Amino acid sequence: MFVFGIVFQGLALLVHGICTLLYWLLFARIIISWIPVDPFSGPVQFLIQVTDPILAPLRRLPLHIGMLDLSPLVAFFMLFITDKILVTILMRLAYQFGGG
Repeated sequence: MFVFGIVFQGLALLVHGICTLLYWLLFARIIISWIPVDPFSGPVQFLIQVTDPILAPLRRLPLHIGMLDLSPLVAFFMLFITDKILVTILMRLAYQFGGG
């Protein structure tokens, strides 16, 4: 049973790491959208490819106030909630199975 606890603890850390990485990539995409950069450069294309699966469904919703797009803010909130819920569940399972 101890092994399951360690596995759930590792999954919790992995989920938290992925969510944190996505926070920073979204933040970088927002900053890059404010400055004039080449949209076809490698790093910019990487940011677009990684963050578009998160932002594209949200951009279909009416989340615009004038010229301001609130979809990244909603994406941050969704990542935060997902991170907290999944990590809490996985850590509770880890403690339950003796891995904490």
